[in-house]
Amino acid sequence: MITILFVLFLFILVGWRWIIKRMVKQMGKIILTDSYQENIMELMPGLRHMGIQNVVENSLRAETGAVLYRPLGGSSKKWPHFDPITFIPAQVSPFPIDGEKEVDIQVTIGPKSKKPMTISIPLMISGMGYGVGLSEQARLSLAEAAKNVGTAINSGEGGILPEELDAAGKYILQFSKTKWSKNIEVIKRADMIEIKLGQGAVVGMGQKIPPKDLTGRAREIMGLKENDDAVIYEQFFENQTLQDIKELVEELRNLSGGVPIGVKMGMGGKIEEDIDHLIDVGVDFIAIDGGQASMKEAPPILADDFGIPTLHGVVRAVCHLEKRGMKGQISLIVSGGLLVPGHFLKVLALGADAVYVGSAMLFTVSHTQSLNALPFEPPTQAVWYNGKFKDQFKVEDGVKTAEKFLTASTEEMKMELRAMGKRSLKELSKKDLVSYDELTAKMIGIPFSFKS
Repeated sequence: MITILFVLFLFILVGWRWIIKRMVKQMGKIILTDSYQENIMELMPGLRHMGIQNVVENSLRAETGAVLYRPLGGSSKKWPHFDPITFIPAQVSPFPIDGEKEVDIQVTIGPKSKKPMTISIPLMISGMGYGVGLSEQARLSLAEAAKNVGTAINSGEGGILPEELDAAGKYILQFSKTKWSKNIEVIKRADMIEIKLGQGAVVGMGQKIPPKDLTGRAREIMGLKENDDAVIYEQFFENQTLQDIKELVEELRNLSGGVPIGVKMGMGGKIEEDIDHLIDVGVDFIAIDGGQASMKEAPPILADDFGIPTLHGVVRAVCHLEKRGMKGQISLIVSGGLLVPGHFLKVLALGADAVYVGSAMLFTVSHTQSLNALPFEPPTQAVWYNGKFKDQFKVEDGVKTAEKFLTASTEEMKMELRAMGKRSLKELSKKDLVSYDELTAKMIGIPFSFKS
């Protein structure tokens, strides 16, 4: 037996080139001579026509007969984005700022509120809720990382972990269309409250999570009984009106002692009309989520076929706030497909006051810990509440990697500002931008790089 194995090993060692050549020749002959109707390469035009993601998702629809929920649900389409926009450098006059000089990037949200929220950097951690999305370990890591860099974390629409409240510095309570996370003590501890009317990936629609998909401590924290579904509703009130929302804003303002009260919504084709309603409601800030936004699970029909690009939405929102004389009074927070420091700073240059970072935080907080799941499971299994590898997640490592990402992003943004001759984020505007796409330049109102 040993002799046979040794001879086989020598054959493979010496003859591997011949083996591969025979295999390629045989496979090539099949591909090049089989009729097209029987040829495996028939897949090529089919996949090119339909797209591999559409083929897979349609197959899953055929298998289940139910609404499909896309993991890390975000749109599959290629939206217009910030890549055609670049910054204008300071080289001759003005000159760049010395690399050792400090740059002020502090931001205040809700400046007209009784208790404005001031953060050290213009990046905040977006709402990724406990139980409905992230594990306890991932939430605690993000909360502590946010505190360490002097920024805020959004609770998302899941349960509120007591340990998370203690670990966080600035805390944003997302007041969602749920029965949980409405505790008066939590409202009083919040540094900012965000009424969630909608978001980019699912617009204003809700969700039902059956008991089998939400077990353990999260059910207890969310106040769910043994057989209760976790329900995220479509509305806060029966027969809801704008007056109901206005009264909710005032109630939360009073209960919280005057922290900024605002609204989160997905960007839509009537964004100016939406903003007019929110001005009448009396909000201190507006958080808008572009069509590129994602969440743990979203129906492709909502993620792909609703909303407008983040680039379009921020430009329109800023222009309308300026037109209404509310720029600088109502803060604007932007999210949706913003993944790297260049994206963050371009949004701020276009007039946003701060940026929510979501998906990028998810992958950086897990960093090398996502390798616990690979290669047989997706990397998000390391951070989801029901993730197969969540119990292997080390909070201290998550804190370090999330904090380093935020720190590195901040330092890169400061470098960009110095390269433009800026000593403060407040000096940045769309006058510092140029685009190599003529339509983009025209619509934003910045120079086209082919023209002086």
